[in-house]
Amino acid sequence: MGMANASTLVRAARKSRRLTQEQLAARSLIDQGSVSRSERGRDASFETIDRLLAGAGHRLYSAPTRRDDAATVATEIRRQLNAGDKDRALRALLQLNDNLVAEHGLVRGILGLAEPESTRDPVWDAAIAALVAWRLCDDGIPVPAWVDLPSRFLSTPRTLEVDPADPVPALAEVPVEFAKRGVLAWRATFESV
Repeated sequence: MGMANASTLVRAARKSRRLTQEQLAARSLIDQGSVSRSERGRDASFETIDRLLAGAGHRLYSAPTRRDDAATVATEIRRQLNAGDKDRALRALLQLNDNLVAEHGLVRGILGLAEPESTRDPVWDAAIAALVAWRLCDDGIPVPAWVDLPSRFLSTPRTLEVDPADPVPALAEVPVEFAKRGVLAWRATFESV
């Protein structure tokens, strides 16, 4: 995974405002095909990306980090889940944890700010939200609204089902933000080694 790429930024900005590609195109005075190409990573000129972000009411800022944000990691998790590789999906989630823990203040907040696209698995979507909420709250940073969307909570508690032989943790062993969202994950899994 690399830094958040332009396609992830444009898609996250558009979705954060609940805009269709056509609506964003109209707001940006760019044709819909350019929006589509930008979201697929086929048109990454700075001018186009800047116009699309502005059309969604966003601005492009630089933060002093080379770490991937939650939106970028969610894209990687979705890719690994689609490939049937839950081990690599978990490694990506753990990398997001490490990224968040390594930063503080504003930069940590920035890593959790953009709403990730769905991984297409509600357990993993809830886990990403739980992790961002946990690590931002640890640093006294307000959590972005997306972490509390109903789609980020499970009605029935579940594990990530990475290894069927893993025992289900007791609630006392689950971080509060994970338990609140119905994701049964061991706190120890997220402790840096």
